Amino acid sequence: MNVTLTDFIIQRAPDLWSKTVEHLMLTGASIGVAVIVGVPLGVLITRQPFLRNIILSLAGIVQTIPSLALLAFFLPLLGIGTAPAIAALILYALLPIVRNTYTGLSGISSSILEAAQGMGFTNHQRLWMVEVPLAVPVIIAGIRTSTTICVGIATLSAFIGAGGLGDFIVRGLALNNTRLILLGAVPAAVLALVLDYLIGLVEAALRPAGSLEGGSS
Repeated sequence: MNVTLTDFIIQRAPDLWSKTVEHLMLTGASIGVAVIVGVPLGVLITRQPFLRNIILSLAGIVQTIPSLALLAFFLPLLGIGTAPAIAALILYALLPIVRNTYTGLSGISSSILEAAQGMGFTNHQRLWMVEVPLAVPVIIAGIRTSTTICVGIATLSAFIGAGGLGDFIVRGLALNNTRLILLGAVPAAVLALVLDYLIGLVEAALRPAGSLEGGSS
């Protein structure tokens, strides 16, 4: 007896929900660590220009490595499961965050920096009370790009036992079941669009009129 598409989705709804939560946890953990690492790196290369090309080039090289190859690289080091998946996703998420942090900070008007210095701000105070707040919308644009990247790449993490929506895709490929493949692929695409939209709202809310237009990478 053929199962209708509606019945198929209803039957899989509990599993779909749990896999979506797993996918969000993978993405959230990766982006969280990438922000903690990437923003300070972006600040560093504005203060130490000689490091800029080195750090951006290294982050850019990671982007050129095929996702499955990078996941496989971490398997001997971290074993099977979420750890190698999160490590790989963090590396993929770094470039847009580092680059947008650098772009946001380096694009601040020199007159604003001079005014802050004239008011007696120390370099540390100027950074955290003037520069970072002004650059926040541009930084968030980078986080937005990284989040979309991570949602997509996280589907491949199922191949190393990390779970998430990619589990449906892996099972569907093994069973030659198109419905299972779509059950993983479509929600992952929708999740990426929803997160991109929500972060875009935050970005727009924090971007004052006439502020920097930082392109996301």
